[in-house]
Amino acid sequence: MPFCTIRIENDQHPPYHPPQSFLTLIPPWPNNKKKSPNEVLIKANNIALNFRGFAVATGKYPFPIKDNVVPSSDLSGEVVSVGSHVDDFDEGDKHHSLCGCYDGVLRQYIVLPSSALVKIPSGTELSFAQLSALVCTGTTARNALYGNVPLKPGQPVLLFGTGGVSVTGLILANAAGTTTIITSSCDDELAQEVLKITSGHGANFVLENGGAGTIVQSLDAVAYGGNIAVIGFLASCPQVEMPDFAALALGKGAVVRGIMVGSKQQLEDVMRFVTSKPLNVPDEKIFGFGRDEM
Repeated sequence: MPFCTIRIENDQHPPYHPPQSFLTLIPPWPNNKKKSPNEVLIKANNIALNFRGFAVATGKYPFPIKDNVVPSSDLSGEVVSVGSHVDDFDEGDKHHSLCGCYDGVLRQYIVLPSSALVKIPSGTELSFAQLSALVCTGTTARNALYGNVPLKPGQPVLLFGTGGVSVTGLILANAAGTTTIITSSCDDELAQEVLKITSGHGANFVLENGGAGTIVQSLDAVAYGGNIAVIGFLASCPQVEMPDFAALALGKGAVVRGIMVGSKQQLEDVMRFVTSKPLNVPDEKIFGFGRDEM
C-alpha cells in the first residue's frame, strides 16, 4: 500500500507484546503529556503508514532502532499547548512532524521539540490524511531530486516500483516538467527500455528503491554523470553475485547517494511546493485505530 493513514480515535494503552505485524502491534505508551520549555504537545489527527514503519514494527528494518520503539514517523495534527520558550507555534496550529531515531508517533498525544515540527500553510486544500502521507515520502523524494544536484525541467527521471516514495516522486517530477519513467517490476531489459524512451540519453535521476538486487539496472539506465538515490532495500542479492559496484559507478561517472529521508528544510520545501500548486497526494486507504477497524 503506497499510502495508508490511521485516524486516532481512542487513547487505550495496553501492555506491550512483540509484534508480528501491525495488527498485533501494541507499543508501550509512555507518559507523553509533560513538556519542557522548548517542546510542544500535539494531538495526532492522522498517522501515515509506509514500508519503513512496517519494517521497524516487524523487526525487518536493517538499521539500529531502540528497544520497544514506538513506530511510525509521519504525523499531521494540531498543537494543544506550547512550552514557555516556544515562539513559532501557537495553540491550534496545524503541523507536520518528522521523527527519526527516537520513539515514533503512533499515539494519540505526543510531545516533540518545536524544531521537529513544520507548520502547515493556512488555507491548504489537502486533508490531514494527505498531509501525513507527505512527510516521509515527500521529504525523501525531495531530497532525491533536489538534495544534491537540483532536478531541471525536461530531464528524465526513473522511479523503481509503485510504493509511496516512487509515487510521490512521480507527482513531484511531473509537476516540475520532467520526463518520468516508473516501473511496476524490474528485469534485465529495463535499461534498454529507458535508453529507448530517452533516445539513448538515459535517466538523469534514478530513485532506486530495490537496493542490492536492482542497483545494476540503475547503473545501466542512468545517464552519464547522472544521479542515483539509493533509498530502499526491497530486493536482496547474494554476496557471491554482488557486482563490481565501484567500477560500474566509475564507468558512468554517476553520483550515488544514500538517502535516509531528509531534513526539516526539505519537508518545508516539499510541503510549500505541493500546497501551492496544489498537487493531489493520494492516501490509499484510511483505517480507524481500533483493531476491528483494520
